[in-house]
Amino acid sequence: MGKLLDIVTKLHTRTSRDYVSRMVDDKINAMVKSKEYGYDYWDGDRKYGYGGYKYDGRWKVVAEDLIREYDLKDGCKILDVGCGKAFLLYELKQLLPNSTVVGIDSSEYALENAKEEIKDSLTLHKAEDSYPFKDNEFDLLISLTTLHNLKIYDLKKAVQECQRVAKNKYIMVEAYRNEAELFNLECWALTCESFFRPDEWVWMYNEWGYDGDYEFIYFE
Repeated sequence: MGKLLDIVTKLHTRTSRDYVSRMVDDKINAMVKSKEYGYDYWDGDRKYGYGGYKYDGRWKVVAEDLIREYDLKDGCKILDVGCGKAFLLYELKQLLPNSTVVGIDSSEYALENAKEEIKDSLTLHKAEDSYPFKDNEFDLLISLTTLHNLKIYDLKKAVQECQRVAKNKYIMVEAYRNEAELFNLECWALTCESFFRPDEWVWMYNEWGYDGDYEFIYFE
């Protein structure tokens, strides 16, 4: 296995969350709507998801950290599995203008509302389906807050595809370390299908042959 990283947590912990209020705000219907991954999830009411996911430059620091961590050079190839509106890929392309960046996501709405500069690099594709890429085609694969949205049999397929297509890998998912964090995660999560502790995630990664890096975000 690779290393436990601390790259996205600094962004995640900037946001305050009222867990109980979300749980009692028509949560069941909100979960159904959010799993369409359309306008409501990205730019609709907060109870359905992001509550308006606009470009604000926040992902630049993450892009800089990834470049340092993986010693990325201009001309490298990067794949983002579950790229959403691809703001992170946009930042990576700004910092490494001669790199090849590729994003896949299951949300047609997200891809249509990505920044114009990056749209040609994005493809509608599910994380759990076989990837149309060669073995070790990419210098780095990233997948942030995506794979926990898969059922376990699809999760296995996705992790194994992530392992196959890149030399370096970094996966970040939601997890919990205690009952309080599990409660908060269950209150807050709208699309999560795989609720596991960190040691369970690491066990699965090992079982499925994943040797890349990883990170967990928690709802404290």
